[in-house]
Amino acid sequence: MTIRVWSIIPVILLAACGTQAPEQAVVSEPAANAGMPAEAAVMGSERQILAFGDSLFAGYNVDKGESYPARLEAALRARGINARVANAGVSGDTSAAGLQRLAFTLDAQKVQPELVILELGGNDLLRNLPPSETRANLAAMLDELARRKIPVLLMGMRAPPNLGADFVREFDGAYPALARQYGAALVPFFIEPVFDRPELIQPDRIHPTAEGIEVLVASTVGKVADALPEKPEEGKNGS
Repeated sequence: MTIRVWSIIPVILLAACGTQAPEQAVVSEPAANAGMPAEAAVMGSERQILAFGDSLFAGYNVDKGESYPARLEAALRARGINARVANAGVSGDTSAAGLQRLAFTLDAQKVQPELVILELGGNDLLRNLPPSETRANLAAMLDELARRKIPVLLMGMRAPPNLGADFVREFDGAYPALARQYGAALVPFFIEPVFDRPELIQPDRIHPTAEGIEVLVASTVGKVADALPEKPEEGKNGS
């Protein structure tokens, strides 16, 4: 990877932050499924997924139906998976803030999620927080989810080289290590498909455009489908 590409990482990582006051998470309503093909033949019982993260999930400066959880829901349903994806993204959240609200968010769901997509850590990078703190907070969230027997898909982040080799090694290594420790599925670098493509970033040079979100969904929908636990009576749909 070239120095030019990595030099924009600190800017693109602001996508995890947002320049406005933190938003309230949607803790119980399913994501909008705007744009879902009318002919999509969904199969089986409804699959409840909770997308828990920062503004990369909250849908900063795009329509509600264009957020990652909303577009993911549409993509899963287009595959025949009867998915409902609740958007619990809050702009500006660090891993510590996410840990503070995780239990409340889970308790607020009408039905326990069958899968939680956990996406946090970008704002920790922006604040230059010690990677050990990020890892500890993520581990505590994974502990809570394990206690509730909820499978997890962990969305990894990566630190830019300018933070130093030791920092990068510790931060980047936390996600795969935690995934192995807790048996979680892993997307190694969530924003990899868009971070070096400025045409997929909003004019603020911070947040993905609606088209960029579609690219993120296309690159991860298979991982989400695979991470859904099988239903004993019907197996896994769409994988």
